[in-house]
Amino acid sequence: MEEDQLEKFVVAYLKKKGFKQAEHAFQEELQQHQSKNNSSSSISTNSITDPDFAKHLLSFPELENVPARYQDGYSKLRSWTYSSLDLYKHELIRVLYPVFIHCFMDLVVKGHIQEARTFFNSFREDHEMMHSRDLQKLEGVLSPSHLEEMEFAHSLRHNKVKIKICQYSYDLLLQYLHKTQLTIMLGIINEHINFQVSPGQPISISDDAEVVTLIGSSQDEATQINQKEIHWGLLEDSLEERLEKSGVLLSDSEKAEGETKEGELDENKKRSVEGGKQGSSTKKLKKDKAASATGKTGRPEANAVITAPRVKPELALPVISTAVEKSILEDLRNRVQLSSVSLPSVNFYTFINTHNGLNCSSISHDGSLVAGGFSDSSLKVWDMAKLGQEAVGSVLQGENDTTSSEHVLGSNGGKRSYTLFQGHSGPVYSATFSPLGDFLLSSSADSTVRLWSTTMNANLVCYKGHNYPVWDVQFSPLGHYFASASHDRTARIWSMDRIQPLRIMAGHLSDVDCVQWHVNCNYIATGSSDKTVRLWDVQSGECVRIFIGHRSMVLSLAMSSDGRYMASGDEDGAIMMWDLSSGRCVTPLMGHTSCVWSLAFSCEGSLLASGSADCTVKLWDVTASTKVPRTEENKSGNTNRLRSLRTLPTKSSPVYALRFSRRNLLFAAGVLSKSV
Repeated sequence: MEEDQLEKFVVAYLKKKGFKQAEHAFQEELQQHQSKNNSSSSISTNSITDPDFAKHLLSFPELENVPARYQDGYSKLRSWTYSSLDLYKHELIRVLYPVFIHCFMDLVVKGHIQEARTFFNSFREDHEMMHSRDLQKLEGVLSPSHLEEMEFAHSLRHNKVKIKICQYSYDLLLQYLHKTQLTIMLGIINEHINFQVSPGQPISISDDAEVVTLIGSSQDEATQINQKEIHWGLLEDSLEERLEKSGVLLSDSEKAEGETKEGELDENKKRSVEGGKQGSSTKKLKKDKAASATGKTGRPEANAVITAPRVKPELALPVISTAVEKSILEDLRNRVQLSSVSLPSVNFYTFINTHNGLNCSSISHDGSLVAGGFSDSSLKVWDMAKLGQEAVGSVLQGENDTTSSEHVLGSNGGKRSYTLFQGHSGPVYSATFSPLGDFLLSSSADSTVRLWSTTMNANLVCYKGHNYPVWDVQFSPLGHYFASASHDRTARIWSMDRIQPLRIMAGHLSDVDCVQWHVNCNYIATGSSDKTVRLWDVQSGECVRIFIGHRSMVLSLAMSSDGRYMASGDEDGAIMMWDLSSGRCVTPLMGHTSCVWSLAFSCEGSLLASGSADCTVKLWDVTASTKVPRTEENKSGNTNRLRSLRTLPTKSSPVYALRFSRRNLLFAAGVLSKSV
């Protein structure tokens, strides 16, 4: 390359980049050298003759000015990836999606909107199956300002994607990028992807759920968080432990006799804790007796709760009255032991005539109260004892439809079948009963949480702290304390007697959609739209675990009764079982075809129930799910069918809420939907 030609390229490059002062100084110095005919130059001879350097300078204007370079570079990388050996292909394909997204966003940021749309439409089919929801969000981006305003795009551009890949695949990728000089692709990968390289052969395809994730902190920091010590056991001197030590557990025959006597009592004089307040409780008691007859098979699985380690509480726990304690102990004595051969009885509450206004539902611990949160900012509570006296069947009226109310209420005619709670100024998104059913919490789009008394039928407190809609609120297992999750990306811990939050948990990259307490009340778990689940220490407010593996927003959480495992359900219908101590996914449970809105473990922890928008309740064998080794799973293929014990379809009702009572009767609630 001639010296004057190289000088022209340098001047063009400085002008292109807008370095006016450098360009002016460079031209002045060139003129001085030319006037003096000085053979020395500010640019070294080695640099002038270096072909690589010249090639890079020549490529700068071309790379900057031609958006087609993005399409050409990605197309070459895609073709090379799909033509790779099958052994490495499934790992290399993981790189394509983040590169595709960032190529599109780079083109939009640089103002090449039409070229960006062409690029997006050319390759979107490759990622439609795995990332359809993300693509739908980006489909409407038509200007750089759209990217700045979009939370999803902001998270992608300011955080790296973690990809697990083996050493061979990693070396192959870098070798190809350097050899073909795909500078743009290499720059995107360097800036936006964080590779976790593992030695040896490629990772098994069955692990794919964990290999591509968006993380805010660096991988080292996430790994460091998951190494923190946590105490997942049960509280010392719990009622279950006290009952076990006293040795007063009833035999199966005594339990059956006790239930027979209980069923013969007048329901109007004495309420059955197991949902005797509803008209159909007699059938449920009979089913419980049949289940208890096979309860011996489930007894070994219940030992997991007994053998769980004991921990001290970090919070000042509320005192339980003697009467309440006796009631709970009675329930524990008469608990039906569930297992894979002894499935629970299920009681399903159906809301009708809601006119698409029902946002959430909650069931009290004994199934006697059912709450519904509505889009018109109202909260309605049905008492099953009153409803059972007035009409047979658990059919709940959502709105004031006079004709339907008369059909349900019979002789009461104009009276409402529910108690109406009004106070929120926006749609109610979540509701939760206290363990004893005497209080009810609700969260709303008005960014507040309200505490209601179910005995006085009145609003007691309005808790203000969040800045945006509150998506979820949950009472702690012992009451008094509760946790909330919000669009402001935080979760907060509150106590009933204080109007300000006790702790603020910040760290998620997007909305915190759901929250759940650990059984020992020392931790809370949060699920987010950033596709991660986090575990937080209640005392310190620190994040002690990050669970990475979901492909869509996490909508539901549940903790096992021994505190060791956690289940999380997402928008795509996937359920993941996590080991809290290691932070790893024990097993994914696939079967639902739509959002998993509710999860619940049975009281002894042997079964997991899941409720979905696909109008089904599924029962999963937790014991088998946590014991199947990964190697066996890989050999036998998909073993999820073995873990799914039963699918219970509803007529046309998406499942909003699930709850196991203390006696292991499963309650569920949903809304009759003609559109499903």
